[in-house]
Amino acid sequence: MNVAVIGTGYVGLVAGACFAHGGNRVTCVDIDKEKVDRLHRGEIPIYEPGLDAVVLDNVAAGRLSFTTDLPSAVNDAAAVFIAVGTPPQEDGSADLRHVLKVAASIADQIRQYTVVVVKSTVPIGTCDKVRAILQERTKVPFDVVSNPEFLKEGAALDDFFHPDRVVVGTESEKARVVMAALYAPFVKDPSQVLFFSVRSAEMTKYAANAMLATRISFINEVSNLCEQVGADISEVRRGIGSDSRIGMPFLQAGIGYGGSCFPKDVKALVMTGRANGHPMEILNAVESVNDQQKSALARKLLAKWGEDLKGRTVALLGLAFKPDTDDMREAPSIVLVRMLRAAGASVIAYDPVAKHTAQIEMQDAVTYADTWQEAVADADAILLVTEWSEFRALAPETLAAATKCRLVYDGRNAWEPAAMRKAGFEYWGMGRV
Repeated sequence: MNVAVIGTGYVGLVAGACFAHGGNRVTCVDIDKEKVDRLHRGEIPIYEPGLDAVVLDNVAAGRLSFTTDLPSAVNDAAAVFIAVGTPPQEDGSADLRHVLKVAASIADQIRQYTVVVVKSTVPIGTCDKVRAILQERTKVPFDVVSNPEFLKEGAALDDFFHPDRVVVGTESEKARVVMAALYAPFVKDPSQVLFFSVRSAEMTKYAANAMLATRISFINEVSNLCEQVGADISEVRRGIGSDSRIGMPFLQAGIGYGGSCFPKDVKALVMTGRANGHPMEILNAVESVNDQQKSALARKLLAKWGEDLKGRTVALLGLAFKPDTDDMREAPSIVLVRMLRAAGASVIAYDPVAKHTAQIEMQDAVTYADTWQEAVADADAILLVTEWSEFRALAPETLAAATKCRLVYDGRNAWEPAAMRKAGFEYWGMGRV
């Protein structure tokens, strides 16, 4: 099947490469000529484990190509995926300008029946707007489908190749056939492709991310209370997570969620509720808890040393919002650096992958180390910010040998308190005793 994917950001590039791997002829379109040129040279603009190999293999096989020429990609496509960004506006609502502009461009170029698939994360009702634009600008038959993505950064290929479910919003039997064929190589059972109404599919994406964000803020709220009453959140987590109705995923106490999805999608759902006269009070609390949690390590350090940190050096291990990505969007490290610098501290940081994106985000507010050993060597305090496997695997004795610093704040509960203290560290985790 000929497929066009408009947008080569995280969602578009992963989807395009994976659909090509499934045997389709995929053309990815982007207005950024420099990005397209980089892709032609085999340079992958985002860090996602395994993505470079999938892209290069399918380019070599002739199934995947990149262009800035939207008409040539769309003219012969049976399915066109809209995968452009929907960044939050100042009020938290999603900015749909790129989606609607692309919809108009598609309408002007389709030549035969086409399934236009909204892959971008969009507010409920967006597909109706896309449909209206197409109806206004073309007489060629088409269907508009909602197909939200559920990819975890750092595990996107596995999620695409082995999905829990695929959500498709359409009332058209013809569009169902096209979408089922596209996803057939990736599902063990056709029943894994869930066909909903368009608006239910749009809502499902926001509801799923809001639920996961709620679990994170909930366990962080409980973790904060554990510190006050002398309970250990790791034990509490095992106790509640063993309940089959609750489970363990997304119940790991830490310093809050970040990234491109949860913050943006929670805000957008809050705005949708407000616009429809239904305040989303639980999600307002989720946001508030998360905002506070991002500053937790800095507040702990200020409580110990006082408000003036001049002459102190703080080492951050990790900068990306989560492991196995270079994504710095809404990362807790940004809040930490801002607070530490405001208090007068010098900040040195090491991240295995995110140095470049961190430099774009934080510029010279941070000294960027090339190894974790360099970061901790002369530090007065060590803050674990991102739980990269490289850090999880660190033996306390190895860390102790690399630095004279003996003050550690573990923002991800990656290390065992008893082992750290045995190695001579003053160790503080999140909600642990």
